[in-house]
Amino acid sequence: MAEELKKLTGRVQSVEGGKGIEDLNYKNLCIQPDVELPEGYKPLKFKMFDGTGDPKVHLRTYCDKLVGVGKYERIRMKLFMRSLTGDALSWYISQNPKKWVNWVSMALDFIDWFRFNTKNAPDVFYIQNLKK
Repeated sequence: MAEELKKLTGRVQSVEGGKGIEDLNYKNLCIQPDVELPEGYKPLKFKMFDGTGDPKVHLRTYCDKLVGVGKYERIRMKLFMRSLTGDALSWYISQNPKKWVNWVSMALDFIDWFRFNTKNAPDVFYIQNLKK
């Protein structure tokens, strides 16, 4: 019974946005709290993704920018938030950072959420064939 109550309490807190104090500590807020950037590493300036455009294109340009540290999956995940703004950043912040066990799971969630940008976008042939 106590275990079931604990599960239900956790669900309610996650629905309410994690209003508990324990959810505000660094380890609970940060996607990779134990990852330290290499000494002397200077943060990159990324092309920002605001929730419009192709999410796959953003992932490709993001990864291309990570010269020197991109092969480290945990650093790649930690820096990803720095490439987001607007609705994309709001989406990212609303996620539970512990649900992403690796880069692929985070990238798939990202693509799934912003997939509508590519599904509804007309292609060149469609635009060329439009009539007034």
